[in-house]
Order: sequence, then C-alpha cells, then structure tokens
Amino acid sequence: MTALLHHFSQYITLSDDLSSEISNRVKHQTFKKGHLLHDANKICTHSYFIQAGLLRLYFLKDGKEVSEYFCCEKEWVNSPRSFMQQKADIYYIDAIEDTTVFTLHVQDLVFLFNHFPEMERYARLSMGSMVGHFLERITSMRFTTAREKYTHFCETYHDIYHRIPLGMIASYLGITQETLSRIRAGK
Repeated sequence: MTALLHHFSQYITLSDDLSSEISNRVKHQTFKKGHLLHDANKICTHSYFIQAGLLRLYFLKDGKEVSEYFCCEKEWVNSPRSFMQQKADIYYIDAIEDTTVFTLHVQDLVFLFNHFPEMERYARLSMGSMVGHFLERITSMRFTTAREKYTHFCETYHDIYHRIPLGMIASYLGITQETLSRIRAGK
C-alpha cells in the first residue's frame, strides 16, 4: 500500500482521511503470466496500479494482437475510454509476467473524486504524462523509420523493454518480427 500512497503523494498532498479512503477502497490482487485482466467485449470497471509485474494493453486487428502500450511497476492501467465512459471498446489487458496490483473500482474512484477535490488535481496532473506518451507515440508511428521507432521504443521503455517478448514489441512498432530482428542485429 505504501507504493500506491507514495504515487498519489507525488501529485497531491494526502490527508489522513484521503489515505484511509484509498486504503479501504483498493483491493490487492495477483495475476499469473498470460491472465486476461480485461476483455474488450466487457465494460472496464477497474483500474490497476501495478505493484510488481508487467501488463499490456492491446487490440485485435484481423485476428492478430496489436500491442498499444505496456505498463510496469508504479503505473496505472485500464481501458481508458471504456473505464471513463462505461462502454465496451477495443482493448484487452493481459499480464506479460506474474503481476501484483492494487485494483480500484470505477465507483470507488468516483467516490474519491466527489469527496476529495484534490483527486481532480491528481487526475489532471497524472493524465498529462499519459497524453504526452500518446502524442510521442503518434509522432513516432507517423514520421519515423522502423529503426527510429525501435530506438524510440527502447528510450520510452528503457527500464522494461528487455522484459517484453519480441513479437509484442514488433506489433507495438507496426513491423514484422523479422524486421525487428534485423534492426536489433544492426543490419
């Protein structure tokens, strides 16, 4: 719980009441490698703060998995549009390795927003980093070569890229696994 409360305290001042409510509303869960945390055919009702492990958000295109982003320790993950709008969308979430999380239900998050105004500030500030990541990804996908995309990926995910299977990296980059192998070999 300490890591989760510390995460919040990086953005806002945590009162004892808010700390207590967060602690009472989150649940601790563990998922095995390969576990599907969220199915795109369902509404995303939980957000996951990763204590240990690695999760991936992906969608299916012509029956193939396309990795959208990866989340590791001290990060939140959910299917953003589904979670916020409470509608099904295209994203799945799975565990790339055994993962331990703190889970927060959408209704508990709404409670925190309604009773603790500082949570609005937290949401605004923490979402800024996510928006920045997506803008960088869009620019990288549209205006760079495959080698530049891979370099950008390694810079963006410098702490975890070695933990991600090559096929998932290739799908994230929009290239074949063979092309990725050539890039990694320096050819």
